[in-house]
Amino acid sequence: MNVVVTDAVDDAGLARLRQAGHDVETVVDAERGELLEAVAGAHAVIVRSETTVDAELLDAAPELVIVGRAGVGVDNVDVEAATDRGVVVANAPESNVRATAEHTVAMAFATARKIPQGHMQLKDGYWAKSDILGSEFNGKTLGVVGLGRIGQEVAKRLGNLEMDLVAYDPYLSEERARQLGVELVADIETCFRQADFVSLHTPKTAETEQIVDEDLLAELEDGYLINCARGGLVDEAALAEAVEDEILYGAAVDVFEEEPVEPDNPLLGVDDVIVTPHIAASTESAKQNVSISIAEQVIAAFEGNVVSNAVNAPSFGEDVYPTIRPYVELAETAGKIAMQLLGGHVESVEVTYAGELAEETVDVVTASALQGVFAPLEWQANTINAERIAEERGVEVTESKTRQIEDFNSLLTVEVSDGERTVAVESTQFADDDPRIVRIQGHRVEAVPHGHMLVVRNDDTPGVIGFIGTLFGDYDVNIAGMFNGREALGGEALTVYNLDSAPSDELIEELHADERIIETTYISLDNGE
Repeated sequence: MNVVVTDAVDDAGLARLRQAGHDVETVVDAERGELLEAVAGAHAVIVRSETTVDAELLDAAPELVIVGRAGVGVDNVDVEAATDRGVVVANAPESNVRATAEHTVAMAFATARKIPQGHMQLKDGYWAKSDILGSEFNGKTLGVVGLGRIGQEVAKRLGNLEMDLVAYDPYLSEERARQLGVELVADIETCFRQADFVSLHTPKTAETEQIVDEDLLAELEDGYLINCARGGLVDEAALAEAVEDEILYGAAVDVFEEEPVEPDNPLLGVDDVIVTPHIAASTESAKQNVSISIAEQVIAAFEGNVVSNAVNAPSFGEDVYPTIRPYVELAETAGKIAMQLLGGHVESVEVTYAGELAEETVDVVTASALQGVFAPLEWQANTINAERIAEERGVEVTESKTRQIEDFNSLLTVEVSDGERTVAVESTQFADDDPRIVRIQGHRVEAVPHGHMLVVRNDDTPGVIGFIGTLFGDYDVNIAGMFNGREALGGEALTVYNLDSAPSDELIEELHADERIIETTYISLDNGE
C-alpha cells in the first residue's frame, strides 16, 4: 500500500509502516498542485495541522482508505467529505495527554512563582530577589474546567501538592468526580469563584467560545488562569486587562485565538502573563507516540481491522450488513433524541433490544446509540471510542436483550438517566428502511425522526392541539407531520411535530405562556435538513 506523508511526522511511525511492507513517500511543504498529484495513488495520507484535507484532495486520491491526523484536532480535515467517500479519518488523541498535562503544570508553576520574570530580570543584570513574591500551591484550590483525560491528569498532579480540587464539567457524573477526589460544582462561575488557580481543558465549541470573559475573570479575583487547551476560549483583551489591573495575579497561555500570534496581541504586552507558542504537546516522546499511533491505525485500516481512534463510523461486514445497518443510524438518532429530552448531564445509558434484533451481534449498534447520546454534549464520540468515553466520564452503560415483544418484529430502546430523571425513546424499522420513533416515555407516537422536531407535553384537554397549530401558523412555521399519544383521557399527552423550519424563541415563549403546556423540547436532526 502507498502512504503519503504531507507534514513533518516523527520517523518512528514511518519506520513502523515500512516494516509492515508499505511504501512511504514524504511530500512536505508542497505546492497545492504538487500535493494533489502526489496523493493520486495514495491509500493513506498522514497529516498534521499544516495540510488541508478537503473534498478536492479526497477526490484527487480515489484509492484512499484512511486519513491519519498525527495529533488531536481534525479541524483541517473535512470529516464529512471523507465519510461520504468511505474514507476513515483517525487521530491520536491520547498520545500527547501526558505532555500537555505536564506543560500545564509547568505553566502553573511559572506564573505562580514568576519564574520567567526572575529569569529575564537576572539576564538583564538586575537582582530582583526582594521584588518577586510568588504563590505556593499547598492549601490552595485548583479549579478545572473540563475533566477529560488531560484535565484529570492535571488534577491528579496538582492534587498531589495538597491542593483542593473543584471542577466544572456538566457532563461528568458525580460518581466519577468522587473517584477522582474532585468536588463537582454546578456552574462555571462557582468554579472560578472557589478557585485560586483555574486550568481550562474544554474543547472549543459554539458554547465555549470566549466563555472566559470579563465577568468570569472577576470571579477569579487574586487568582491565576492557565489555558493550554484551545485558543478562543478566553477573551484575550479582557484577560490582559484583568492581569494588568491586578484583578488577577497572573496568567499562563499556550494557545491563542489567532496563530501565529500577531505582535499587537494584548497578552504579549503584560509582564505577568506567561506565554508559550502552542508547545504543550511538543515533546520528543509525544512526537514519537503520535507518529506510532497513527502508523498502527493506518496498518489496521489496511488490514480491515478496527481503527481504534477513528472519528467517523466504520463500515460493516456483508454478513451483518442487511440486518444491522438500518439500526445503526436509528440507534444514534434515538440516542440524540433521548439526550436532548433529558438535558443536562447523563449518569447512565441502557440500550435494550427486543424481538429479532436481539438475535444479532449488536455491539456496533450500542456504540452508535452512545454516539448519539454523547453528540449533544459535544463529546468527540464515534462507534469506535464511545464505550471508552463512557468509561472515562463515569457513565454506566447497560445492554440487554429479550425475545419477548409485541406489535413489532424488532424494537430498539435507548434510555438515559441523570440519576433522578429517566427518558426512554423506543424505535423500530418498518419495511423499506422506514425508521420510526414509536414511543417516548411510554407514549405511542410513531414519529418520523428527521429534520426539525418539537416534542410537546401538555394537558390532554380540548383545544390544545388547535392552539399549537394556530400558533405555528402565526409564526409561519409549517407542520410537516404530527404524531400524538396520551396516557389516558384527560391526563397528559405528548405530541411530536415535524416542522419545515426551526421554531423561534418567541414562539416557544408563547407556548410556555399557556398553562396547558407542560414542557417543550426542540430537537434538530441532520442539521434540520
